[in-house]
Amino acid sequence: MLDLALSILCSSFIFVVFKLFSKYKVQTLYAIIMNYLVASFTGFVMYSRGIDFQNLLSSPWFWQTFILGILFIVVFNIMAKSSQIYGVGVTSVATKMSLIVPVVFALLYYGEVLSPIQVIGVLTALVAVYLATLTPKTVVLSKQDLWLPTLVFLGSGIIDTSIKYIQEAYLKDEEFPLFSATVFGAAACSGILFLFVKIRRTPLKTNFNNVLGGIFLGIPNYFSIYFLLRALKNDTWNSASVFTLNNISIVLFTTLLGIVLFREKLGFKNWLGVALAVASIIFVALF
Repeated sequence: MLDLALSILCSSFIFVVFKLFSKYKVQTLYAIIMNYLVASFTGFVMYSRGIDFQNLLSSPWFWQTFILGILFIVVFNIMAKSSQIYGVGVTSVATKMSLIVPVVFALLYYGEVLSPIQVIGVLTALVAVYLATLTPKTVVLSKQDLWLPTLVFLGSGIIDTSIKYIQEAYLKDEEFPLFSATVFGAAACSGILFLFVKIRRTPLKTNFNNVLGGIFLGIPNYFSIYFLLRALKNDTWNSASVFTLNNISIVLFTTLLGIVLFREKLGFKNWLGVALAVASIIFVALF
């Protein structure tokens, strides 16, 4: 329970940091790459045993984890493009509704079972995500660009599913920091390569705020994955319940933080989404 709560808290803090980027003129792409470097470094520091890179490269989960890290940066860029075309609301819905992918995988592949009330909780969570992130601005979805939110949905779902699969199939508890460091390290390497391509067209301007933004983003980003891995290892809930609780609680908590810290105003449908989020948490956690 504590591990899941800490993962939710760290993930929610990430959204607060993102919200402050525009205020302090932080360039998102550069801060994201710095964030992956910081998160990777944090993982190596947290690993209590000595690091043997030769053994790391030969570990059964390394290359799958490295590819997962590349997927991190790819999905991020698709999310950025989707946000530019459809706005943050549609992209957020696609991201959070992706919880259904690891839930279905856990039910089919691992044979996990949800009670009827928990199934209602999962379905309620999907409705809650849609309503809580709904914005007054109407977005017209064209068939030409519909693939963007679809890829965000699939990419985010595949990332969560892969984390569960690698954790279940290969990882020992003491390897959680090393796994996280490898994921973020691969994402950082991919981001740096992307940055070199971008620099050839647009010269890089040094901005110390980008570094600070990456640091404030990287540390909670690392711990959001680390504590999620620990929560998935817990015997209290199955992974289908964990992913549902994790995603819907992040939506609920970030919505409330937006009201308290940034004085964001919610409409009737948003408040209905918040109420349904609370209901879904009760259904999944208590039954």
